[in-house]
Amino acid sequence: MAARVQIFDTTLRDGEQSPGASMNVPDKVQMALQLERLGVDIIEAGFPVASAQEFEAVSKTAEAVKRVSVAALSRAVTGDIERAAKALDKAAKPVLHTFIATSDIHIEHKLRMTREQVLENADKAVKLAKKLIGRVEFSAEDATRSDWDYLVQVTAVAIAAGADVINLPDTVGFTTPDEIREMFRHVIANTPGADTVVFASHNHNDLGLAVANALAAVQGGARQIECTINGIGERAGNTSLEEVVMAMKVRHDMHPFDTGIVVAEIYNTSRLLGNLTGLTIPYNKPIVGRNAFAHESGIHQHGMIANKATYEIMTPESVGRLRGELVLGKHSGRAGLSKRCEELGYHLTDEEISRLYEIFIVLADRKKEVFEDDLRVLIVAMQDKSFEVYHLEQVRTSGGDPAMAFVKLRKGDATFTDTATGDGPVDAAFQAVDRVTGYKGVLKEFSIRAATSGTDALGEAHVNVVFGKRSYTGTGASTDIIEAAVQAYLSAVNKYAALKAR
Repeated sequence: MAARVQIFDTTLRDGEQSPGASMNVPDKVQMALQLERLGVDIIEAGFPVASAQEFEAVSKTAEAVKRVSVAALSRAVTGDIERAAKALDKAAKPVLHTFIATSDIHIEHKLRMTREQVLENADKAVKLAKKLIGRVEFSAEDATRSDWDYLVQVTAVAIAAGADVINLPDTVGFTTPDEIREMFRHVIANTPGADTVVFASHNHNDLGLAVANALAAVQGGARQIECTINGIGERAGNTSLEEVVMAMKVRHDMHPFDTGIVVAEIYNTSRLLGNLTGLTIPYNKPIVGRNAFAHESGIHQHGMIANKATYEIMTPESVGRLRGELVLGKHSGRAGLSKRCEELGYHLTDEEISRLYEIFIVLADRKKEVFEDDLRVLIVAMQDKSFEVYHLEQVRTSGGDPAMAFVKLRKGDATFTDTATGDGPVDAAFQAVDRVTGYKGVLKEFSIRAATSGTDALGEAHVNVVFGKRSYTGTGASTDIIEAAVQAYLSAVNKYAALKAR
């Protein structure tokens, strides 16, 4: 029987630190529920001490998720640990994850401590965490640049203090497969009590080695892989969940390990994250990219016709992708729409289905066929409107130098109109929104893309707008790209307005 490797998903914590990947609380809860359907073992929901919103996100996620563990991160600091434990109050299976750096460069320059002080702090932190939460994970930050014998000391202290999981992360993406394999073997072989805990590997992708290093760590004795959907995360990202899981599944002869991942949910999970964050999935991204199963070469196409196994080491269906999309149209009813949403991983209430059906019919009137990616965009845009204070009734723009825009917004029963000029029609429209609402944000990121092919494709817009010291994301969708952009910008404005109203 193959050994079991636990999958610890940190998309909502480390993944969200990826620039532009911030999610609001409802987004995080929705993503967590999909991760639960995917079959991960642990969902790291956030860093509760970071902000009130982060605390709320962990707390709401812990309350919503029932079947898998929910983890909260904390530094090896009393206040952090207590805050994390409080955020996990309603978790069915809570995990408190505490960490302290162990490399000399971090100890000296960041912590300004001695090695002995780090050992003392690790001991106190794990003991306190264990008093508050039944399952505790301890991480030796920057483990791969730490002295291996000192890692043994730290690990022994954490185990003696009550840690259930020991994580030896490659925090800066520095190590190589041979090196990390031997590091795990050394620590496990030389630490008293190593056989009583689970060892975990958390790898960053700065040298493009995160997946290879995670697989090597498992060969060295790790039995938990920490990873993210689409490999998102700080800098170059983290170990990609879909890549490491499928590597073990496809090359089971070389990596004879099993996970609890429902691989047919991989594609839906990947697409949901892309829609929620606005981060485009590269076309050549393994497993989930648009071109991952595309064959353009004549030789490849000939081989595929003869036998798909000539050029496919896995099938698109195995990860939840369909070779032929189910197409919906204006004659599709609510039942068909609801069923398709379920198949895409969206479990909507009757009220949400009714709201979605209204905007679906509008889109279906504008274009002949509504594809599954169109539907994903509509769902996310609809859910983004849960914060709606102002509703976009109309936008008209004209070219020229400068460009001009007219917007009509509705707030409750009242309507407001205004015009503005700008460098282009989108800039002018955004300024008109500012004039109506009275809120002036700083646009940090703006992207727009076609959800599907064709001249009648649905345009999907994403923005990141800063108000004060906080950034807010917004999503919009329309066959008119200027309207989509204004919807996205207004979505971010509405989130800020809703927060102020609280």
